[in-house]
Amino acid sequence: MPIKLNPDEFKVISRYVYTMTGIHLDDSKMYLVETRMGKLVEESGCSSFSEFYYKATSDPARILQRKIIDAITTRETLFFRDTAPFEMLQFKVLPDLIDRRTKPAGRLASTGIRIWSAACSSGQEVYSIAIVLKELLGDLGKYKITLLGTDISDAAIALASRGHYNKFEIDRGISKEKLTQYFTQEKDEWKIRDEIRAVATFRKINLMENFIGMGKFDIVFCRNVAIYFTEEDKIKLFNKIKGVMETDGYLMIGSTESLTGLNIPFEPRRYLRSVFYQIKQS
Repeated sequence: MPIKLNPDEFKVISRYVYTMTGIHLDDSKMYLVETRMGKLVEESGCSSFSEFYYKATSDPARILQRKIIDAITTRETLFFRDTAPFEMLQFKVLPDLIDRRTKPAGRLASTGIRIWSAACSSGQEVYSIAIVLKELLGDLGKYKITLLGTDISDAAIALASRGHYNKFEIDRGISKEKLTQYFTQEKDEWKIRDEIRAVATFRKINLMENFIGMGKFDIVFCRNVAIYFTEEDKIKLFNKIKGVMETDGYLMIGSTESLTGLNIPFEPRRYLRSVFYQIKQS
C-alpha cells in the first residue's frame, strides 16, 4: 500500500524542496509530492515521509537529495516549444545581434555568440536553438559559438548530454524534414547529429545560487522556470541574470510569463507574436 503524506510532513518536505531548488510548493501540490516521492520513500526502506526526510538530510553523500531534486523538478519540455520564440530567434534576434557585432569595430570575430538555456531539462530547447543556428548560419565552424544548457537535475543533464530521444519525444516538435537532417536513428531511438551536438555543453547549475564564473551572454532563455518561484525569488533571479548578460543582450521567457510589475531592470520588446526583454538603458 502506498505511503501517505500528511499535511505536517508536507510542510517540512516542501520547505526542504524550496531551500534546495527555489520551487515553491503550495498546498495544492501535496498530491504531486506524494506521487513523485512516494516510490523514493519505499525504495529507501522508510515507513513514512518523516523518516525519509531525516534520512535524506543526514546523508553526507547527498544521494537522496539528488534523487528528490530529480523527482520533483518538472520535465515538461519538447522541441521548438511554443514555436514563436524560435522564429523570433531566427528572424529577429540573431540577425540583429550579428549585424551589430559585425559592423566596424564589432566584437563577433573575437567573442562570438554566447547563448544560455537555463533549466534546460533533457536538452530539447538547447538542440532546438542549435538547429536554428545551423539553419541561419550554415557552417557553424565559421563562428565562435557557445551554447550552454544548465539544469539543477543530474538526471536531466545526463539525458541532455546524451542527446538520444525516443519516438514520443521526437514526435513532440520535430518535423520529418528536421528529423532526417539533424538526427540519426539507432534502434528505437534518434540521436542528435554530431555537428549539432558539438555546439552544446551542459552543466549543473542551481538558479538560486550565484552565477560566478559564467561570463557574459548575448542571449538567455529562461522560460517556464520562474513560474514556480515566489515574487521575491523571481526578482532575485532576473537581477542575477541581468548580471551575466551583455548590455545589448536578449532575454526570452515563457509565453505565459511577464516581468511587468516586478522591480526588474528589463523592458519588453515585441516582435510579431512574441516578446523579448532587454536591459533598460539609463
